[in-house]
Amino acid sequence: MRRKIVVLFFVCVSGVAALLGVSGCGQDGTEGAAPPASVDASGTPSHQGARQCPTTDDALKRPSAPPTVIDGVGDNTPAATRISQAVGDQGYGAYGDVYGTQANDFPVGRVALCVTDLARGRDLVKAAAKADPGADPKLVDLYMSRYAHRTLQKAVDKVFGRKFAFPLYSASATSDASGIRVTTNAAGAGSASFRRTLEKATGGIPVVVERGAPAVADVGRSPSP
Repeated sequence: MRRKIVVLFFVCVSGVAALLGVSGCGQDGTEGAAPPASVDASGTPSHQGARQCPTTDDALKRPSAPPTVIDGVGDNTPAATRISQAVGDQGYGAYGDVYGTQANDFPVGRVALCVTDLARGRDLVKAAAKADPGADPKLVDLYMSRYAHRTLQKAVDKVFGRKFAFPLYSASATSDASGIRVTTNAAGAGSASFRRTLEKATGGIPVVVERGAPAVADVGRSPSP
C-alpha cells in the first residue's frame, strides 16, 4: 500500500496565504540571488549551485497568481502535486539522508525541493520519476537545505517530552529545514538561556523559540502566561 506523503503546499487565495503545512504563496526567484538547480527530463541539474531553501517569508515577498481553483477554493496544480508526491515517497524513504523539505507551486506549477546534497538530490528526483513515470521531473527545482528532515526529526525527539525550566507546547522542523521551532510560554520565549539549553540538547542544531499555547488546556485551569 502506498504511504500518504504530507507535502508543504504554498497556496494563495484572493491574496491571502492559506496554511497547508507551511504558510506562503508561490513566487519567482529572489532578485540578485543564484537560481535554483533546475532538473531536466533525465534528472540532471542545469546549474552547478543552488539557492538556499526558501522560507515562509520568501514566499510572502512576491505572491503569484492563485494556483488551480476547485469549486472556488485554491488548490495546487495537479502536475506539481504529482511529482511532489513521488519525490516525497523517496524523501521519506531511501533518500531520507538528504531530503530536507519541499514546497509545491513555488512558483506556480513548479516544486521547490530542498536537499543537503545536489548530487543525491538529482538521484532522488530520478528515483521519483522512475517510481511514477507519469510524474514530470522537469518541474522540480533543487535548493540547498541545511539539514535533512530525518536529522531534524531526531532533534525534535531529543527535546520533546523532556523536562526543562519552561514547558514545551510543540516542536517541529522549520519551514526551510534550517533547524527546529518550539513553542513555550511567554517567559520561556524570552529566555536566551532556555534556547541555549535546547540547542545543547539537540547537539547544536539551531532552535527558534516562540510563544505559544498548550495543545489542550487542563479543564478549570488557565494556560501558562
